[in-house]
Amino acid sequence: MASTGEDMVHEREHMIVIDDVHKHFGGFHAVDGASLSIDRGSITGLIGPNGAGKTTLFNVIAGVLKPTSGQVHMDGEDITGLLPHTLFHKGLLRTFQIAHEFHSMSCRENLMMVPGGQSGETLWNTWFGRKRIADEERALRAKADEVLEFLTIEHLSDQKAGQISGGQKKLLELGRTMMVDAKIVFLDEVGAGVNRTLLNTIGDAIMRLNQERGYTFVVIEHDMDFIGRLCDPVICMAEGRVLATGTLDEIKANEQVIEAYLGTGLKNKDQVGA
Repeated sequence: MASTGEDMVHEREHMIVIDDVHKHFGGFHAVDGASLSIDRGSITGLIGPNGAGKTTLFNVIAGVLKPTSGQVHMDGEDITGLLPHTLFHKGLLRTFQIAHEFHSMSCRENLMMVPGGQSGETLWNTWFGRKRIADEERALRAKADEVLEFLTIEHLSDQKAGQISGGQKKLLELGRTMMVDAKIVFLDEVGAGVNRTLLNTIGDAIMRLNQERGYTFVVIEHDMDFIGRLCDPVICMAEGRVLATGTLDEIKANEQVIEAYLGTGLKNKDQVGA
């Protein structure tokens, strides 16, 4: 059936569309028929009790896991099962619950490692393209410094990445996405083990990337203050499916959501996400 104009507008608004995705591990259905869409330019929150399937769904979208069934589309293109490095080049990046960095390298060098395809990576170019390599390296260094400044961690540029705090590593991870001009970034528990001051700095950086650079974000987070400050809409998952979508206040007032978190009804609604 031909797409109507309305369908095409609808598709353009949605950067990611997930249609009836299942991921089974033997008899365990970690994701059990999840369908949702992520709007372009949004900061979408993904919440739900432990075991709801949030991280598994992230892994399916990001190509870390192949779905048992269902489809994932990005910008109208079927990306189901594409490998992470292919998605990386399409502008879809996922950060991990534990930030990964090259411990013995400086923060600046960590950022300079991100973009692939530098001229110095082939032996031929090493011999014959020294000026080009030097120019590329200068440009990369300048970009890395600009990213560190944007994230307010320029004072850490020469410090070894293994020596900075957990929260600063999360900022560095965010910086990596800036080195390749990502379109959509999936952040998994960005607030885990991060002090409140640094969490606010990370929140500021996410909002600026969204507003100034047009990034779309999807955030898994247990900290409801962080979700409330950044995210609209919020999607709640439970038992591998989407339970509700809306503003955080709407989600908190939804009895099905409260039941999923607490199993005790409306009288405990203030504790959702606590």
